[in-house]
Amino acid sequence: MPCRAWAHNTSMIIRFVIYGALGCLMEVLWTGLCSLKSKNFKLSSNTSLWMFFIYGMVAFLGPIFRLIAPMPFLLRGLIYAACIFMGEFVTGSLLKRIQVCPWDYSNAKYHVKGVVRWDYLPAWVIAGLIFEWVYWAIV
Repeated sequence: MPCRAWAHNTSMIIRFVIYGALGCLMEVLWTGLCSLKSKNFKLSSNTSLWMFFIYGMVAFLGPIFRLIAPMPFLLRGLIYAACIFMGEFVTGSLLKRIQVCPWDYSNAKYHVKGVVRWDYLPAWVIAGLIFEWVYWAIV
């Protein structure tokens, strides 16, 4: 029995690292492409080490991935986006409280308390579906 518990914990640690790294990679790609808006053809991008831990928390969504698997593609994406919005709101609010939040959406048109942007919904739907695909690839 102890071996099974250790294997499960190791599996969760590996998943946490995979999702943390994948999320950071997606963020670097996103911010790099967004730098084109300001005519930054170097495609400079950025992220924060905090983001590794935030994206890593996707590892805990396994039960949701399994539960909603039979649902239509778009509905699953919207559910993932809702989970991501909640995670972003909670972690952003906590990090903002201790003055280390790496993002600030206060100047965006559709923001909530500067930590969530509603106009990022399509990006979070896609990110959630990518995370789902990875989940099934590593199960």
